[in-house]
Amino acid sequence: MSVPVGDATPPSWLNTVLDAGRRGDLCAGWPRPEQGSKASAILMLFGPNDDGGEDVVLTERATNLRKHAGQVSFPGGGVEPQDVTFTDTALREANEEIGLVPEGVHVIGELQPVALPVTNYEVCPVLAWWNVPSDISVLDPVEVARVARISVRDLVDPANRHTVTHPRGFKGPGFEVDGFYIWGFTAFVLDAVLTTGGVARSWNRDDERQVPDRFLS
Repeated sequence: MSVPVGDATPPSWLNTVLDAGRRGDLCAGWPRPEQGSKASAILMLFGPNDDGGEDVVLTERATNLRKHAGQVSFPGGGVEPQDVTFTDTALREANEEIGLVPEGVHVIGELQPVALPVTNYEVCPVLAWWNVPSDISVLDPVEVARVARISVRDLVDPANRHTVTHPRGFKGPGFEVDGFYIWGFTAFVLDAVLTTGGVARSWNRDDERQVPDRFLS
């Protein structure tokens, strides 16, 4: 996919997110990792958008995966022996999955890890700004079905938001943008980032909709 020309200066609201993430305030409502959790990292990569604002890189996981099939996520994965830091993991995984050129990424900072209890993972969000954007596409179809740069302006549009419910009792924020249905952990982190950064808009949290059937199996 083609990309717009980059800007070397991240918006100030991302620094607000970084400060909250380092204090552990960003994802205060999510469980903390337990001892023995498997270490992983995700790349929360924001960049300049054609609409004059920002966008964020998201992927849709392949439908044949054993866990979280078809769900939208940030690029990322498990820590490998060659990774010295969580940043190394996030950038390596993004390069392997979507062809991201790490040299074009300005890493703003690593946030405090949070738990993903369903799979017993400790997930470190790595906040970054794409100062030299490059072409990205699906390189590993076994892991990734689609990749896109989703506009922050569209994400915060109240018309694209609702509260997701699940028969097992889960309830949380949801987004529907550009054919991507975003819920669960990714939606929780996105909602926290946009709210903490001060760019979120008021939306109807009483609009509750059950997660699509394809995610119930």
